[in-house]
Amino acid sequence: MKIKGVRLYGVKDIRLEEFEIPDITEDEVLLKIECNGIAMSTLKEITLAQRHLRVPKNIKKKPVLIGHEFSGTIAKVGERWKDEYQEGKKFVIVPEIPLQIESPGYSYPYFGGAATYCIVPGDVIEKGCLIQRETGAFYELAQAQALYSVVSSFHSNYHSKQGSHDHISGIKEGGNTIILGGAGPMGLMAIRYVLEMDRKPKRLVITDTNKERLEKVRKIIPVEEGRRHGVELYYINPSMVTDSVPVLLAMTNEKGYDDVFVYAPPKCVAEIGNRIMAMDGCMNIYAATADKNYRAGMNIYGSHYLKTKLIGSSGGLRSDMVEALELIENKKMNPAIGITHIGGINAIVDTTLYLKKMPGSKKIIYPQIDLPLTAIEDFRKLGETDPVFAQLADACSNHGGLWNSEAESILLKHFEK
Repeated sequence: MKIKGVRLYGVKDIRLEEFEIPDITEDEVLLKIECNGIAMSTLKEITLAQRHLRVPKNIKKKPVLIGHEFSGTIAKVGERWKDEYQEGKKFVIVPEIPLQIESPGYSYPYFGGAATYCIVPGDVIEKGCLIQRETGAFYELAQAQALYSVVSSFHSNYHSKQGSHDHISGIKEGGNTIILGGAGPMGLMAIRYVLEMDRKPKRLVITDTNKERLEKVRKIIPVEEGRRHGVELYYINPSMVTDSVPVLLAMTNEKGYDDVFVYAPPKCVAEIGNRIMAMDGCMNIYAATADKNYRAGMNIYGSHYLKTKLIGSSGGLRSDMVEALELIENKKMNPAIGITHIGGINAIVDTTLYLKKMPGSKKIIYPQIDLPLTAIEDFRKLGETDPVFAQLADACSNHGGLWNSEAESILLKHFEK
């Protein structure tokens, strides 16, 4: 079978190609990919290439498909799985496969989201990483793969249980939580997730040095909404002061933060986070650089006497994916809040390579179509000469300017061959 896909050959060497994939075996499943999110972690992957922990060494001769935030429909089912999976049903993938380092979009020649079709290996299905779905727009299912890692990061934090060596999983209820560099698309999801939690912090502080991005997030999730959910919500630009640590600590009455999440990779951000931790505080390194020697100065004294903890999280568990899907299905989370651009398979290479330099937030790709990367805010202007973009503009206007299932249907109906 011939497909189109974007494969990694070396450092920043990704190519959109047409190539043959084998027929599926009895224990494999063929997927038709309808939506793929462009992730910052993919940019890190192609920057490191063979030096990335998940990428094989021989990609120059045996390239791998990129893309790990994807959804679509089940196209063909191997004989072994006929009773469990049905052709035509929607799917979502759990990218973090238990007990192995290999992952879709990083490690496989035929298993990744930046393609028209891909093949799920049997061992991945055995581990419960192919989830069949009855409902949900394709962009919602693809973005669930981004949300699940946020969900996982909050479950990963832990605190001491008084008088016991056992730990309490999750952030501290009624405590102080801060997300450093939290005004990006993942930060948006994290803020919304915190507000929907059962065990909420008393105070949630979001920092970002990008003034425009911070103001945009403030408008999307205003402090008044935080109050309605019982959370004191603050937005701080640390670049406005010489040393942000005293300012951030003052917001907690000098107690510090019980839970610190590092959502920006510069080491100075992690060092600030380490300086503002409370007694028994937990800091989660959620974002890192492509540099394997990435190091930052940590306060060992605090770890010894104040019982502070440093952890990291990437990906998540199947249970985190199920929770993410339920949040979206129950309308507690709208994964469209961070989406700013839409494109087709022909936009994947340049969008991935220049992701850091591009304006806006989340970029969503529909691999079954050809479409230049296009900002949602430009739909109305494009609609002056193109009736399809006029329809898309109307659909987004009907949903507060956000991408939505109506717009997705219009897009695919018109462009998909």
